[in-house]
Amino acid sequence: MHQRTTPPTGSAPTTGRRRMARKALLAASALGVVTALMAPVRAGAAPAPASPTAATPLAANGQLSVCGRQLCNDSGQAVALNGMSTHGTQWYAQCVTDGSLNALAQDWRADVLRVSTYVQEGGYETDPAGFTARAQKFVDAAHARGMYAVIDWHMLSPGDPNANLSRAKTFFTAMAKKYKNHPGVLYEIANEPSGVSWSGIKSYAEQIIPVIRAQDPDAVVLVGTRAWSSFGVSEGSDEKEVVNNPVRASNIMYTFHFYAASHREEYLNALDRASDKLPVFVTEFGTQNYAGEGANDFTMSQRYLDLMKRKKISWTNWNYSDDHRSGAVFKTGTCDGSNWTGTGVLKEAGVWIRERIRQ
Repeated sequence: MHQRTTPPTGSAPTTGRRRMARKALLAASALGVVTALMAPVRAGAAPAPASPTAATPLAANGQLSVCGRQLCNDSGQAVALNGMSTHGTQWYAQCVTDGSLNALAQDWRADVLRVSTYVQEGGYETDPAGFTARAQKFVDAAHARGMYAVIDWHMLSPGDPNANLSRAKTFFTAMAKKYKNHPGVLYEIANEPSGVSWSGIKSYAEQIIPVIRAQDPDAVVLVGTRAWSSFGVSEGSDEKEVVNNPVRASNIMYTFHFYAASHREEYLNALDRASDKLPVFVTEFGTQNYAGEGANDFTMSQRYLDLMKRKKISWTNWNYSDDHRSGAVFKTGTCDGSNWTGTGVLKEAGVWIRERIRQ
C-alpha cells in the first residue's frame, strides 16, 4: 500500500500453569513500570511520578483474545488498543530508547508499541540473531512500561510472504519461545503482502500460525491481507475473498492499513464492511499519502478514527521516529537528543496523533 525507501473465532484455552505464569509476569511488569519510568525523559529533569493507583494497559487488561469480531481482555470485555509503530529498527533504533518509551507510555498514554523488524532492506536477513535480539529488547521495554507489543514481521519486498517462509519460522519460533508465558504480545506474521493471491497468503498463515502455537498457544495472531493489507482493494478486490475463505485457525485477526491522503471512500467502506464480518486490527496507518509523506489529511483521518472508535478497532500509527517524511512524528534530529515529551519536538502529524492517543 505504501512504499518506503530508507473466521471470527473464540480464544484458545489457557492451562492453569500458563495462566499463573502470566499473572506473575503481569505483577512483575507492574512493579517494573516504576523502575522503567525512573529513566529521565529529558536531560536534567526527572519524569512526572506515575500514579500508584493507575493501572497500566497491560495490568488492566491482561491476556488478550479474540471473542467474536472483537479483541477482548481477560474478563471478556471488548478493548481497543491505540499506539505507535516503530520505523524499521535497522534504521531508527536510536528512536526507541528509555526516554522515548517513557514518553510514549506516560506522556502519550499509549497502550501498545508495534516493533517493526524489516526482513529485507538491511534488516533481519543480514543478521537474524542480532535483529531477533533487538526486537526482544524493544518488546521487553514496552512490557516494562505496561504496554502491549505487536511483533511485526515487516515483509514488504518481495511481496509474497512465502518467499521468507523459512526465515519467518525461525524468527517466530524464537519470539514465541521467549514470550510463551507473557500476556503482552501479539504476533503480526506478514506486514503487507502484495502481488500474491489471498490463497497464497492463507497458505503461508496456516504454516506460520502452528509454529507460534507450538510455543505460545494463547496469544493473538495478526494476519496480513492482500494488496498491502487493504483486503485486496489496492489490487481490485475486496474483503469477500477473506470472508469466504478464512484462515483455518482460532484466535486470529486480520490487518488493514490505510494512508488517509491516498485511500479514500473505497478503503474506508471496505474497513467498515470487513469489520462487520471479521476481527480487524489496523496495525498501520498514516495521515499522509501512501508513501507516508506529503500533506496531512486530518479530516479524512478523523473519519477513519471515528469509525475505529465506534467499532472498537485497535490501531497503531506509522511511525515513531524522526525520519524526514511527514509521517514520522518527531522533528528531524530529535532522536539525537534527550527531550521526547510535549509537542515542541513533534511534527504536525505527531501533535495530532499524540492528542488522539491521549484522548
